[in-house]
Amino acid sequence: MQAVPAPRKSKGGRPKGDPAALRSSVIGVRVSASEHATLCERASVMHMKPAEWLRTAALSRRLPPPPVAAINRAQYVELARLAANLNQLTRLANEGQRVTIANGLLAQLLSETQRLRLSLLGVQGERDDR
Repeated sequence: MQAVPAPRKSKGGRPKGDPAALRSSVIGVRVSASEHATLCERASVMHMKPAEWLRTAALSRRLPPPPVAAINRAQYVELARLAANLNQLTRLANEGQRVTIANGLLAQLLSETQRLRLSLLGVQGERDDR
C-alpha cells in the first residue's frame, strides 16, 4: 500500500514583491553637518527617513535644462543680430520710409533662415526649396 502524500501547507509570510522594484544600488552622498541637520529636519516633518526623503525629492523634481553648447550660443547671437536688423528694416518700411537693403544682408538673412528651418526639422546640410 502506497502512502498518500499529505497536502502541502503554505509557507505563509509576505509574498515576494516585484524584482524590478528591488532597490539594490547605493549612491553615497556626502553632506556637511548643517546640511545633514536640514535634511533630517525636512525628512522628520514628512515622517520619513532622510534617505527616503532624498530619493523622493530627487525623483519628483524637474531639473533645469542642460547648459546650451557654446556653438549654439554663438549661432543664437548671430541669429539675434540678423533678426534685429530685419526688425529695424521692417519698422522703417511699415512707417512708410524708404528702405535700402544691401544684397549681402538679404543673402545672409535668407541663408540663416533656411539653415534655421532645416535645423528645427533635424536636417543638416541640405537645401530647403520650399
